[in-house]
Amino acid sequence: MVWAKRRWFCLEPACTRGTLWESTEQVPRYARSTTRLREQVVSAVITSGRAASEVARAHGVSWWLVQAALAAAAVVLPAVDDVPVTRLGIDEHRYRTVRWFRTDQGASRRFEPWMTTLVDLATGQVLGIVDGRDPAAVGDWLGQRSEPWRERIEIVAIDPSAAFRKALRDYLPRAAVSVDKFHLVKLGNDMVTTVRQRLTRIHRGRRGRKDDPAWAHRMLLLRGADTLTPRAWERLEHVFRTDHPTDELSAAWGIKEKLRRLLTTDTLAQAWDERMRMGYFAQIANMPEAIKLYDTVVAWWDAIEVLIVSGATTARVEAANTGIKNIKRTGRGFRNAENYRTRILLTSAARTVA
Repeated sequence: MVWAKRRWFCLEPACTRGTLWESTEQVPRYARSTTRLREQVVSAVITSGRAASEVARAHGVSWWLVQAALAAAAVVLPAVDDVPVTRLGIDEHRYRTVRWFRTDQGASRRFEPWMTTLVDLATGQVLGIVDGRDPAAVGDWLGQRSEPWRERIEIVAIDPSAAFRKALRDYLPRAAVSVDKFHLVKLGNDMVTTVRQRLTRIHRGRRGRKDDPAWAHRMLLLRGADTLTPRAWERLEHVFRTDHPTDELSAAWGIKEKLRRLLTTDTLAQAWDERMRMGYFAQIANMPEAIKLYDTVVAWWDAIEVLIVSGATTARVEAANTGIKNIKRTGRGFRNAENYRTRILLTSAARTVA
């Protein structure tokens, strides 16, 4: 449908406007499309997860109209300070692929475009997206929040990141910090992998190959003991018995399991006992990788205690990051960070309401 708007001229000299255009509720002043069309393109992009360019082609409009409708919808989102948040989650993700740049001195410099996601752990709604993953990036966002909003935060869940902890210490000093269980278990798995690689280089003088039992069953080494079947136990014992008879690999695997048992305890007393056992086995093993892991547990012990008591993890943040990656894939990458941020906030808000 094409509507030819009529333009009215006012001959009254005292009139401040001079001209008036016809308008309706569906077609406001200065609008070149109906309100219903703009709502449909926003719903197609946000609810259906389609690319803005594809929605523009399907509706016979320009990409600029679709993007303008998305920007207008983002303006009416509730302010962050109006959202009652008591538990906050923070984690990072890559905004674009890693790139290399040539400096003025002729050297190559690696650039990783990181963004940090801040999520309400109660609802999973994305509250903010900031550039970078350093204390300044997170601190600036927290500093823009009102004092009552920051005072309301009770627990903040993060990965073992010293940068995030520094920002929280400066801007949320009363909030308890909880370290994520998944990232701690990953540190234990990384320790086992590092020990396996070191032993292979020492005893075989090369990297692992598919003929080596430890390399062939490298994923089995990362599984939890409570998930192993009898057949898996036999294969694991075969690896420890034949590939690395020095027992260093089995010791590293046992220390990793001590960490997993520590994170599954129900009380602080049980957690302390498991920590003592883990420290004892780390000292007996006398491996630098195990000592480093135990030192990390000691350094983050206060946050581990908060995790055991509250159970606060970054699971909802990781779920939000998964949705963010889908948005990035749908758009084939975003060159405009503001458009990327708009899509994330609108999609998260619509998912939370649903």
